[in-house]
Amino acid sequence: MPAASAIRVLIVDDQTSIRTLLRNSLAQLGVFQVSERRNGKEALDFFSENQAHLIISDFNMPEMNGLDLLKNIRATPKTAKIAFIILTGEASKDLVQEAIKHGVNNLLAKPYTVGKLKTAIEAVFGVITV
Repeated sequence: MPAASAIRVLIVDDQTSIRTLLRNSLAQLGVFQVSERRNGKEALDFFSENQAHLIISDFNMPEMNGLDLLKNIRATPKTAKIAFIILTGEASKDLVQEAIKHGVNNLLAKPYTVGKLKTAIEAVFGVITV
């Protein structure tokens, strides 16, 4: 049962408003160690000098989408074990199967609630405490 305050999260989304909503939602859960990037390419660059326990990534983004980011994260030994949640407005069967094939830990459909976000995170880490 990890403390929410100990979890380091990287939010990857091309929309500033979604990143802000996620940051605020995470804060309501007691998660304050949050970094943000606009696309998968920037997220990969983040890991050259930083670490995270969890990536919450949009699926549709320019430069590199969430699925390609997931593939890169899983293919790199330094980042392969980072928990990964894809946030998407299009949870098609093909996307879900492809994400599972490449090791996604969870998927979260837009629009989401703080409760659903908490459930998605707890499905990965177990019950989190504030």
